[in-house]
Amino acid sequence: MRQMQAFGTMVPVAHEPLDARLEFLRKTYLHLAGTVSLFLAMAWFMVTSQLAAQVLGMFSGGRLGMFLFVGGFMIAGWLASRMAHSASTTVQYFGLVLYAGLYAFFFSPILWIAATAPEFAGVLPQAAGLTIVTFGGLTAFVMPTKKDFSFLGPILAVAGLIAMGCVIFSVIFGWNLGIWFSGAMILFACGAILYDTSKILRTYGTGQYVGAAVELFASVMLLFFYILRLLMQLRSR
Repeated sequence: MRQMQAFGTMVPVAHEPLDARLEFLRKTYLHLAGTVSLFLAMAWFMVTSQLAAQVLGMFSGGRLGMFLFVGGFMIAGWLASRMAHSASTTVQYFGLVLYAGLYAFFFSPILWIAATAPEFAGVLPQAAGLTIVTFGGLTAFVMPTKKDFSFLGPILAVAGLIAMGCVIFSVIFGWNLGIWFSGAMILFACGAILYDTSKILRTYGTGQYVGAAVELFASVMLLFFYILRLLMQLRSR
């Protein structure tokens, strides 16, 4: 979740007429669906072409490889998100495409393992289905009720720092972040979806649907990743 860069004087979507709000939401979720579709196409290409296996080998070479993996994802993701929130429409779309490509690249190792290992047969569609149902349920809860979940911002910020610390220490000391961590991150992702869905209505303007889609995409992908990880961990027990 990123702090918005305002495009000059901006009226939040929540203060716009109903037809403007509905048009913003239509464009936002269409762009979200398009970004997910682009991610799936790129990830499918990487998995079927064996590029994902090469990425896995590239980043599995000890602690340095893992640090490069985590650090590279954070820096590149920050850059792509900034671009998606640019005042230029062209730069926004370039950032959206870059964001989808980054997630496809960094998710490709776990997707390749899930798709090729016999013990994980059927895990990918299960994770995708659970992600869709969870995201749909959370969105359906926020939209009609119009609840303000801005109070989750500081909580998610602290929880995110703790989670990042756990990941870094797991790389340094070889900790095994087990099922409990996956479950905690699923709850974190659910909170992020509630926060982001509420946020795009209260802080985004009607012309910022590309940035709004990127914001939601990041939280949906986080949810998908840890649902998939949890299912794979349960299969491995």
